[in-house]
Amino acid sequence: MAFTGLFKLFIGKPVHPVGDDGRMALSDHLRELRARILKAGFAVVLAFAIALFFFDQLFQLVLEPYLDAQAKLPDGSSEATTSGPAGGFLLYLKLCGLAALVGSSPIWLYQIWAFILPGLHPSEKRWTGIFAVIAGPLFVVGIVLGYVTLPKGLEILIGLNPEELTNLVEFNDYLTFFSRTLLGFGIAFEIPVFVVLLNMAGVLKGKTLGAHRPWMIVGTFIFAAVITPSGDPFTMSFMAVPMVVLFLVSEVIARLNDRRRDRKAINAGLSPDEPSPI
Repeated sequence: MAFTGLFKLFIGKPVHPVGDDGRMALSDHLRELRARILKAGFAVVLAFAIALFFFDQLFQLVLEPYLDAQAKLPDGSSEATTSGPAGGFLLYLKLCGLAALVGSSPIWLYQIWAFILPGLHPSEKRWTGIFAVIAGPLFVVGIVLGYVTLPKGLEILIGLNPEELTNLVEFNDYLTFFSRTLLGFGIAFEIPVFVVLLNMAGVLKGKTLGAHRPWMIVGTFIFAAVITPSGDPFTMSFMAVPMVVLFLVSEVIARLNDRRRDRKAINAGLSPDEPSPI
């Protein structure tokens, strides 16, 4: 019963459904937005409370890349620390807050999608549903790759420290670095999805992607070099090569969609370059 109640709370129908004329009053829009924000906020708070009970496991998960990098460095070259009387307390808040945002992301992302969904056409609803299913796993793959490559990046960055000095890694700063790196990898893997979305919207053609393919590949490697935590080619390639593959897949999908759209226009008695009266 409790699970059913939570499911209805987070994945329920709109509080103020769309009227028979397909429209919703502005006041109902605002109340619907408030309801979605409250549900998303409650999910984050609930996830934060749960994360507090698993702090030790979360701490070890975040610390592991640093320990792997530290093991490959000379003894005493680096130490993890906290600073200030409230350092440990802030660590609790930041780590559990990060875990809560990531853990509750399916719920608050659904709330955003559910708020936009009633205003879409049936075909748009179908496409957004498909991309929502694709975008989630791609983001997770990017996060995992970022986690795998992080120890190598830390080893190189800390290894630049002079031998006469000990690198004191303030853990709150490390947690910020950890979060930005993983989010950077995750967002990078979403870019090809947005390329396909632009094609579906008619903004970007498959031929245009093919014509600029060499520059896209070069730009991908430059982007990976900038966003990765270290300048080594290993970490950069770990991000850039899968992104190039995803870009090539998105180009194929865009070309197939353009052909489908052209055939549909020809069957309707229009030239592929002639705009529809609609």
